[in-house]
Amino acid sequence: MTADEFEKEALSLRPALTAMAARWLGGTDCAEDLVQDAMLKLWAMCAELRSPMAPLARVLVHNLCIDYLRRHHYTLSIDTTDVPDLSNASADIERIERMMAIVGTLPPAQQIILRLRHIDGMSMADIARLTGGTEAAVRKALSRARMAVKEQYLHNM
Repeated sequence: MTADEFEKEALSLRPALTAMAARWLGGTDCAEDLVQDAMLKLWAMCAELRSPMAPLARVLVHNLCIDYLRRHHYTLSIDTTDVPDLSNASADIERIERMMAIVGTLPPAQQIILRLRHIDGMSMADIARLTGGTEAAVRKALSRARMAVKEQYLHNM
């Protein structure tokens, strides 16, 4: 790709790439910087590039956004003045007890997978390793368990 071809294509791609990065990052300042970095990397590869370079540019901006988000861990402070309203706590406890009773009626394998995923917060890979199955089998069993719980919960309302 020649320098003129690169410049022409880069100018046409820049607004779309900036919008994409802004959606990922929630603002245009960092998005502009990331798109500029992507264009610089593409310029370094200009001799090897072929038209159209839009797919490569989108992947590059996508990856740069992910890298940026990983490097800049954002934390939110918890305001102690926002104490939850506990006036409806008995109704919440009843719903939780009802849900746990429904979970107790599931087959043992589905119970285990559902509890490991939603109560213990384990990943699919960890559950598969623990149960000796594949991730696909764990996802399928979890889906079936969720459907059974939903069906029983809605049926017994």
